[in-house]
Amino acid sequence: MNGTANDLLIVGVRPYGEDPVDLLVRDGVVAEMGPGVAERHGRDADGGAIDMVRLDADGLVLLPGFVDLHTHLREPGGEESETIETGSAAAALGGYTAVFAMPNTDPVADSAVVVEYVRRRGEEVGLVDVHPVGAVTVGLEGAKLAELGTMARSAAQVRVFSDDGRCVNDPLVMRRALEYASALGVVIAQHAEDHRLTAGAQAHDGVVASRLGLAGWPATAEETVVARDCALAREAGAALHVCHVSSARTLAVLRAAKADGVRVSAEVTPHHLLLTDTVLSGYDPVHKVNPPLRTAEDGAALRAALVDGTIDVVATDHAPHAAQYKDTEWAAARPGMLGLQTALSVVVHALVEPGLLDWRGVARVLSERPAEIAGLPDQGRPIAVGEPATFALVDPDGVWTVRGATLASRAANTPYEGMRLPATVAATVLRGRITARDGRVARHDEGQGTP
Repeated sequence: MNGTANDLLIVGVRPYGEDPVDLLVRDGVVAEMGPGVAERHGRDADGGAIDMVRLDADGLVLLPGFVDLHTHLREPGGEESETIETGSAAAALGGYTAVFAMPNTDPVADSAVVVEYVRRRGEEVGLVDVHPVGAVTVGLEGAKLAELGTMARSAAQVRVFSDDGRCVNDPLVMRRALEYASALGVVIAQHAEDHRLTAGAQAHDGVVASRLGLAGWPATAEETVVARDCALAREAGAALHVCHVSSARTLAVLRAAKADGVRVSAEVTPHHLLLTDTVLSGYDPVHKVNPPLRTAEDGAALRAALVDGTIDVVATDHAPHAAQYKDTEWAAARPGMLGLQTALSVVVHALVEPGLLDWRGVARVLSERPAEIAGLPDQGRPIAVGEPATFALVDPDGVWTVRGATLASRAANTPYEGMRLPATVAATVLRGRITARDGRVARHDEGQGTP
């Protein structure tokens, strides 16, 4: 007998889009990899089929499981829009194996009690690793530092802190947060927005906003905060992560800071890579997001910056909202878009199809660098013998039409409604266990099965 029911055999898969191989996964780790593995392990000595899970992957691309540094799961307190269970399902179906849950919940994740609850619920659901992001300040109010050390040392082992949804505007508070982060070895993720410049703003400050009569949101509100925080991070020797970069002008600041040795990383969202403020012409609040969609020139600069490494990762900023918060007039609608199930397809459409990234580049921005920034030792690992079997299997020839009502999220606010997008996730594997396959998820207490 050369296999067990807990083993997984993946046949004919193409790591990083390269030559096809077979993989034998045993105890959550890649045990063998190469041509002919399936022939050696697919039959017992008498020629009978081995009792193991077999996944025929002819033509599929194998990538490390995706890691999202910026996810809103809404639980606790916002379960009408999303729960940890529904958000985890959306993540697994999108090829994700780890997500970082932002702290703007109710109550705010600014204490060990709340972050431990989020971590525990993620483990109970078991579809992805759910890492709670701790708040930088108490109640996200920007005044008093939360107990960063307590959360970092708690059972949740918080590694990233952010007041996302709001900016830590006070430079003294931000400086102290970065000093604590340096001592604790954690990351401060900043929502870069000078609220004094964006009060009442509704859309990117440009031609489209003027034509639509919407108050303008200047790009300088982002750029100035990033410049200030890079200086503070340099002084503190701390790791700074800039959330959802949206403006071309911010890129020069990031390049200069990185050249100066500042420990700064940055993310861009799929929607800022693909969409522009021209889609606002219909006043559909599904396109309202913070920071706002900007110009085609900004989008082109962001794509180039992701390719050259100025921007490190793609993060979804998955922001589900129940219908009552989105299906309303523009000014009253809450900002945010779904992102977990569409992120890969948008990256392929915006970057792979035009030849800006290959599959190794996709692995870098969706998996490897996010895991590195967050300090995850068992995510974003190379596809190799002895490494964790945590994968996304992608059909590069797949095409699908986005329908918000059919997505796994509890909400339906996707900006890609009705769009035909390339690439589909055929399966997701977390430490040797299939968590999603062919459009359905496998619950934590389900066996591998042989679907």
